[in-house]
Amino acid sequence: MQRLGAALKEDNASIEEWRVLSLLGDGNGHAMIEIAEFAMLPPPTLTKIIDRMVSLTLVHRRVDEADRRRVLVFATDRGRQALEKWTATVERQYNDIVTAIGGEELALLRVLLTRMSARLSQ
Repeated sequence: MQRLGAALKEDNASIEEWRVLSLLGDGNGHAMIEIAEFAMLPPPTLTKIIDRMVSLTLVHRRVDEADRRRVLVFATDRGRQALEKWTATVERQYNDIVTAIGGEELALLRVLLTRMSARLSQ
């Protein structure tokens, strides 16, 4: 996470912003609670991140036509371009990790983490 955070920082981004755009990149509007769950962020933190992303014209808010009480967040064209760039950065970091650790060890780590997660959720 530290390496990824540092790499994204060079692109003037954060891991949280990349996670948000990863969801919004589908072209659909998403409610704040859905984004918070996807990005694993508490709602107050997400609000600050979305405010920053609005000021950078990466996303915009719009009232949901089906339920006027809800606000949906959409990626802008600039946001989708940023997502492409940031995803390339994430993929480079992942490939660097695979190269450094090795595919076999990484697969073993995934298995172990999956087992731990399953045991902890019982």
